[in-house]
Parts: sequence; C-alpha cells; structure tokens
Amino acid sequence: MSDEAVSPPTSDFRPGLSRLSGFQPRTGTLDQWNAAYVRVEDYLRAHRIHNRLHQSRVIERVLECAAHRHEANPALDPVVLAAEEIDRIMQAWFAAQLKAEGLPHDRLAAQARVAMLLSDLPTRWPYAFLDEEHTPGEARIAMEKSALQAGPDLAVSNMVPREIDLGVLPEAAGDTLDTLERWPLIRLLLLWALFAAVMAAVFALTRR
Repeated sequence: MSDEAVSPPTSDFRPGLSRLSGFQPRTGTLDQWNAAYVRVEDYLRAHRIHNRLHQSRVIERVLECAAHRHEANPALDPVVLAAEEIDRIMQAWFAAQLKAEGLPHDRLAAQARVAMLLSDLPTRWPYAFLDEEHTPGEARIAMEKSALQAGPDLAVSNMVPREIDLGVLPEAAGDTLDTLERWPLIRLLLLWALFAAVMAAVFALTRR
C-alpha cells in the first residue's frame, strides 16, 4: 500500500482500526476507514452485539466489502459504503434465518429485529449474529418462533353512509328552535323569563 493511497494516521486517530490486522484498503485514507469502522461498531452495539471478538470479525468483513466497492469508485464515501454493506449483509442473514427471501426490505428488517430482541440472541448466542455458516440451529429456531406473524391481507369494502339516529330529544329541540324562530315575541319573553330567574336566584343567594 503506497503513501499516496492511504494517508498516515493523524493525532486524533482512534486505535479501533488497528485491531483489524487483515484489513488493508488500497484506496481511501485511514481517517476515512476509521470513521467507517466506528459507524459499523456503533451500529452493532445498537443491535446489542457487545462481544468484542465477534464485533471485530463482523466489522472486518463489512469493511472489506466496502473497500472493494471503494476501489471501483474512490469518489464514494467509505462511511456510506460501510453502512450500506452492513445493511445488505444483515438483510441477507435475516432472510436466511427467517426463510423470508421474498419479504419486503422494511418488513423483513422490522420482523427480524423484533425476533432478535424476543429471542435474546445476542446474549444466548453471542457469536451467531451474521454467521452464515455456523449459526446454531437452536438460535435459528428461536428467531423463527419469535418473528412477528404477518396479518391478513387488506380487504377493500364499501361503506354506505347512514343517518345518525340521536333519538327523540334532538327532534324535540329542533322543533322548539323552529317555533322560536317563527315567533320572535315568544323568544323574547323566554329570554326575559330566563333573565328574571337568574336575577331571582342571585338575590336569594345574597340574602342568606
């Protein structure tokens, strides 16, 4: 690897990349690949993958895939490539474990992550995650049992609007309002009667 291909480490270079002794990118800088390393590491931790040895194995695999793509197009960001590769690898592993190759991307991602959480896969089988060749059978069975079951297909139906029946009270109130609208004098008398009743009540309360 030439000095032009990969720049030397800077003073703030984190030592994480040094643990991947087999990873030797031909393009990009160490700072770029270290940032990609940190992004994948954080993503694994978000999925409760805390085993450091298994983390290193998965990260090296992801970065190698990203490095091959970066060689073909050095203008791409290694961090973006690493994020795309970890997502691709996880989706393929999820599909294999749940036997759901034809499931849409978002639905498979949601079901598989819930299955991982319910089966407690990171704790019970810390080396199983993304291990395509050596995933224990009991881990696969636990994920299958924990996966969300798909609901029935949506059915389109026609809803005929119906008038709302509120009973007799609304009808009586409506008739009363119609009568008051036709006879303004009655409406005025009722208003004065209401006002007199309120004043009488106030007077009675203040006299106690």
